[in-house]
Amino acid sequence: MVVKVHGPAFASATRRVLLCLIEKEIEYEMLPLDMLNGAHKTPEFLKLQPFGVVPVIQDGDYTLYESRAIIRYYAEKYKSQGTELLGRTIEQRGVVEQWLEVEGQNYHQPIYDIIVQLKFHPKMGKPVDMKLVEESEEKLGKVLDIYEERLSESKYLAGDFFSLADLSHIPFTHYLVNDVGKEYMIRDRKNVSAWWDDITSRPAWKKVLQL
Repeated sequence: MVVKVHGPAFASATRRVLLCLIEKEIEYEMLPLDMLNGAHKTPEFLKLQPFGVVPVIQDGDYTLYESRAIIRYYAEKYKSQGTELLGRTIEQRGVVEQWLEVEGQNYHQPIYDIIVQLKFHPKMGKPVDMKLVEESEEKLGKVLDIYEERLSESKYLAGDFFSLADLSHIPFTHYLVNDVGKEYMIRDRKNVSAWWDDITSRPAWKKVLQL
């Protein structure tokens, strides 16, 4: 069964799902949306995703939205296929889930605010709230200091294996490092920098960037 992925390939949340699908060697079909012209707010799309955001997947007659829910679903459904992304024991799974929650609850909001303000607002002709950028950078820096300590103890966030916990960080951090002049936030932390180089050298991520 080919998985249908609704959403533009450049969107960070869509990239999170695509990266998981490629790591798990799952066949998929991209169904791009013209979000600039409001395709994600049409009645047809809102039947799939009532909040009007991407991505959405359709797997036969099964529909699912929210990128972190989607990657958990496929990592579990195809656990024995492709890269093992959940850990091999219940204890490892618990740590993967812990760091996925850290990404969603502590890491995502400040990095999201930085990226939206510095990358997307200028393109949309909106003013940049530098006070919010500065506050978000301070918050993200404190989170990254905790990551630096964690990554001094293990190669990846959940242990010595690449997992969903690492994967989920890649799309937005890619913008931080490459597009908004904040690369130093990663590079000034030795262990975080080594981790970043490792997880972004994976063939699956290189394929996502080519889409």
